[in-house]
Amino acid sequence: MTTTTPPVTLDDVRDAAARLRGVAHRTPVLRSRTLDALAGAEIHLKCENFQRVGAFKFRGAYNAASRLAPDQMSRGIAAYSSGNHAQAVALAARELGTTAVIVMPDDAPPSKRAATAGYGAEIVTYGRYTGDRVAIAEALAAERGLAVIPPYEHPHVMAGQGTAALELLEETGELGALLTPVGGGGLMAGSATAAKGLHPDIRMIGVEPEAGDDTKRSLEAGRRISIPVPHTIADGQALHTPGELTFSVNRRLVDDIVLVTDDEIRDAMRFAFERLKIVIEPSGATPLAALLTGRAGPLPRRVGVILSGGNIDAERFARLCGTTTG
Repeated sequence: MTTTTPPVTLDDVRDAAARLRGVAHRTPVLRSRTLDALAGAEIHLKCENFQRVGAFKFRGAYNAASRLAPDQMSRGIAAYSSGNHAQAVALAARELGTTAVIVMPDDAPPSKRAATAGYGAEIVTYGRYTGDRVAIAEALAAERGLAVIPPYEHPHVMAGQGTAALELLEETGELGALLTPVGGGGLMAGSATAAKGLHPDIRMIGVEPEAGDDTKRSLEAGRRISIPVPHTIADGQALHTPGELTFSVNRRLVDDIVLVTDDEIRDAMRFAFERLKIVIEPSGATPLAALLTGRAGPLPRRVGVILSGGNIDAERFARLCGTTTG
């Protein structure tokens, strides 16, 4: 009989937490009686929209970048991202005294692109529906001798992302379920590793946009499934297939994946703004949408939710939340 060592463990997440202490923000956990009544459970919202760069991605990017050898650090970092990981790597590079080259789709939200440049990164654009961002980044890395830090397909990135769930559980104590958005799967893989490591019976529920259900299909098939690049307002979840490493974790630890529509995501963003007084981007709103629509199914008494980010400019936020057809 052979055993396979998982790419990330609870100890890895704890080690990442120690490395991030004093660098990443320990983000707040919000409560709302109105939300509790609507969901029929005690809801604890981990607000990663208050994280540095406005999203959980800084956790994984810094954890991975900070472990580079000095000679590699001096040459710089390459990454590819639609926005939040781009900003996270750019800021991590600046904090660590190195440089970053980021491959971004040409339709990335302008606010995310501007913020990435503002942290000092060089930006290389490509067509989301025609280009191969991984190939472009790897070619740049080979040409310039850069270290590639992918947005999710990396053990240190997954471990860093898992620190959000670790912090949440340290603050709340045991929870019956934890909802997180699922894109490439890094946040879920790290969160599930931390949560199941501490509380094996916790129910891990991932949420995807209806148009981008690659992880749900993959878990149902027992293997990675590719779909056409999805058209959804949740740009951080517009992927066509789960990561290989992340899927190897999530197929073991995730209990369910539920889907929400773009209109339901808009409603969740509006609810967060009007009732919780916070701004969350479409990808960050998907687990809240699952709660508000009842898509998450019958819930245990105490539930955690990771609101993954809040990077959205005022114009786009107003357009999405001011109409159900924008």
